[in-house]
Amino acid sequence: MRWADVADALEECDPAVKCRRVDSLWSGFSADAVQHEDPRSCRAGRPERPGLVSPASLPRRGLGSVQGRIALLHAVAHIEFNAINLALDAALRFAGMPGDYYRDWLSVAFDEARHFRLLETRLHEMGAAYGDLPAHNGLWEMAEQTAHDPLVRMALVPRVLEARGLDVTPGMIEKLRNAGDHASVACLEIILEEEVRHVAIGSRWFRYLCEQRGLAPEATFRSLLREYYAGGLRGPFNHQARLDAGFTESELEDLELAG
Repeated sequence: MRWADVADALEECDPAVKCRRVDSLWSGFSADAVQHEDPRSCRAGRPERPGLVSPASLPRRGLGSVQGRIALLHAVAHIEFNAINLALDAALRFAGMPGDYYRDWLSVAFDEARHFRLLETRLHEMGAAYGDLPAHNGLWEMAEQTAHDPLVRMALVPRVLEARGLDVTPGMIEKLRNAGDHASVACLEIILEEEVRHVAIGSRWFRYLCEQRGLAPEATFRSLLREYYAGGLRGPFNHQARLDAGFTESELEDLELAG
């Protein structure tokens, strides 16, 4: 694997081509051969559409209509597309980590590309396509805010933003099932199951970096939450999924108290 190929995948704007590049990276990856001592910063490629708006500008639609379900799946597809870029950026930007770190994040990119294509296929079945609706850029904005430090990135992107998916996806699944949309339920069930591992990877490397710096992980996580999320995080929280993803009972108690 060449790091230039990772950069090319990150900078690629066409979703289909980006996904193929990620497939190729993962199939050719060997953790034993990784030597990454040159941190790189690249522009994350994205297509011209969807247009980006503030979260408050996105329309609210119920899941009882096809258009409402399309809007939900489009929003999740946009999250998955951004998650491809986030995983690639985590591998490319932060040099000097163990080979397993790069294996982990390229494996996440591979999963996220598969998730994106799964949702894109479902949108096509419903007569829609990725890019048909506006989206917001909150996930990537946090990537930019955490670009200076892998510890902060691991704490706040996988363990906050991506972990939010563990909390809200079960409710989405229930509403889609009640609407009789079992094909969309099947997509989200796959994503929910595999996202637990992605958040766990963030937990693993957050704790690794805390240990390297002589920091207490739980106190460090609390401090970062206070710094970046002064108003706390909104619940409810999926306790079992978060425990499976590397959160401690104490961290979950802190989240509940701060929410």
